Amino acid sequence: MAEENPLWGTERIRGELLKPGIRVSARSIRRYRQRGRSRPPSQSWRTLLANHAHAIWAADLFVVQTLRFHTLYVLFFISHGRRQLVHFQVTAHPTAAWVWRQLIEATAWGRQPSYLIHDRDRVYGAAFAGKAAAIGIKSLKTTVQAPNANSVGERVVRTLRRECLDHLLITGEQHLRSVLAEFVAYYNHDRPHRALGLETPVPSSRRLSGEIRSRPVLAGLHHVYERAA
Repeated sequence: MAEENPLWGTERIRGELLKPGIRVSARSIRRYRQRGRSRPPSQSWRTLLANHAHAIWAADLFVVQTLRFHTLYVLFFISHGRRQLVHFQVTAHPTAAWVWRQLIEATAWGRQPSYLIHDRDRVYGAAFAGKAAAIGIKSLKTTVQAPNANSVGERVVRTLRRECLDHLLITGEQHLRSVLAEFVAYYNHDRPHRALGLETPVPSSRRLSGEIRSRPVLAGLHHVYERAA
């Protein structure tokens, strides 16, 4: 019955068996029925991310509450290949036009991904995918309630909160923009990244001799240790 009627559940099968006088418990049916051939999980998404990491960006939008309980929105773009935060911006009133302008600014000078992963937030607007395709970017929307589909973006949000915003009182839009600018520079150029073998997202040459000095970031919230020139 299960093979011939793959849409039937346990109770439906039990009811059908009762008709010819066969009494079987639901537990027995669940134990012995064949649930159909299981298919291996699709690897298409994982394969895409692995094979095209250098050409993929992720976008995400998150909120920050100020000291006066005003809500600000932060939009950022991050590259999958080197985990570099390529662009961010802050606003109190996000719109589809504002989001599109940020993408244009992020992709200036011929720097653009082949794919852009983002969620289904309505702030992107109904025309976002079409306009992105016109400039050579394929918009990849994540499925509903599937944060792991944009794991790189979600991870950065956690990092920004845990290592920066959770320790500071943001007074306003300009203050938030200034704080994020300093942290993003630290994140890209000085913060070792585990996914990169403890390299920084933006590779740079390091001096191997000279006195080691400490440079504070965000008034001492973090420190960078480097050889003096």
